[in-house]
Amino acid sequence: MTLESKSSTNSDTSKPEQEMKPLMIETNGDGKLGLPKGDEDSSSSSSSATANEFYYQSLRFLFCFTGLQLSYLTWGYMQELIMTTTFEPTPSAPDGKFPSAAFCVFSNRFLAIMVAIVAVRMRKGAVFSNNVAPLVAFAPCALSNTMSSWSQYASLRYVSFPVQTVFKSSKIIPVMIMGKVLKGTSYPLAQYLEAFLITLGVAVFSIASKSSDSDTSTEVIGLLYMCMYVCFDCFTSQWQDKIYVKYGRANVDPYQMMLGVNSTAILMTTSGLILGGDIPKIIEFFKVNPTVFQYNVITAITSASGQLFIYTTIKEFGPIVFTVIMTTRQMISICISSILFGHSMTIKALFGAALVFGVLFYQIRKKYMAKHGGSR
Repeated sequence: MTLESKSSTNSDTSKPEQEMKPLMIETNGDGKLGLPKGDEDSSSSSSSATANEFYYQSLRFLFCFTGLQLSYLTWGYMQELIMTTTFEPTPSAPDGKFPSAAFCVFSNRFLAIMVAIVAVRMRKGAVFSNNVAPLVAFAPCALSNTMSSWSQYASLRYVSFPVQTVFKSSKIIPVMIMGKVLKGTSYPLAQYLEAFLITLGVAVFSIASKSSDSDTSTEVIGLLYMCMYVCFDCFTSQWQDKIYVKYGRANVDPYQMMLGVNSTAILMTTSGLILGGDIPKIIEFFKVNPTVFQYNVITAITSASGQLFIYTTIKEFGPIVFTVIMTTRQMISICISSILFGHSMTIKALFGAALVFGVLFYQIRKKYMAKHGGSR
């Protein structure tokens, strides 16, 4: 990620210096070694980082990585179970499919806002009065986050696995482009190349590891939903990082971000349910299929925990790192499936995995060695 060196006495007139930085590791504003914190300007200080500081940052990253994986591996499984399983038919849903993607989004937002209200009240002493960032600042990413979730749910019926994989694994470069559009962030060509290699590796691994016997056929409406999902998702993470930068990372914690985003999103999803006439259909479906309600509860719980890890990761390490973590989630999901069910890995799948992790380890090691060497 491009870093800007600014003078401590005249930051407005200093010029950015382009550097060929690895994607995953950057220097923080205090000159210490760490994982990237979005697009904050780093100091020109040349103070060296110790190995302990590097390992401490690595442990924080590992915590966020593990939390995101556990939350969203479970959430993804339950999401697909709800939207693709044929349940007991009802008069309003004769095909047995769950009738409302909007309700899935609503249930996620409802539990998330409850958790956020309690957390902010306990930590800040008030729900809204002590927030530095106004609620209106969260409205754009709340809208994009709602639309992204809805598009992803809606696409599951119309898109085959290979197409889903290509779209989901290609978000890194769109996130970088969105950062350029929203915040004027510049990325060197080397980072675009690294992002492309990660995208290619994940796509090859996922497609080569998946049997296509039961794949859903791809329809044009499904491609439209996936395009909407990628665009809205890229906008969301970059706008959230913009809020952290504008109002100060120390002034907006993950719970406040969670509260701000979901306060606006819950109004949007509730309005959609009422205007779309989905509520009677959902109640009818739950009466006939009570297990679907349980699935929605599990999805809401994992979505809430996942949101906390999302906001923490974006605050601490930036939207690019967050996108890389979520992109590699597909590979981890397939690896777990292979271990549990005894599926064999193809040579193509192993090549894709080696490509992804090779790029990631190269990025981390290159930056660490550069800082470690400079401290001598």
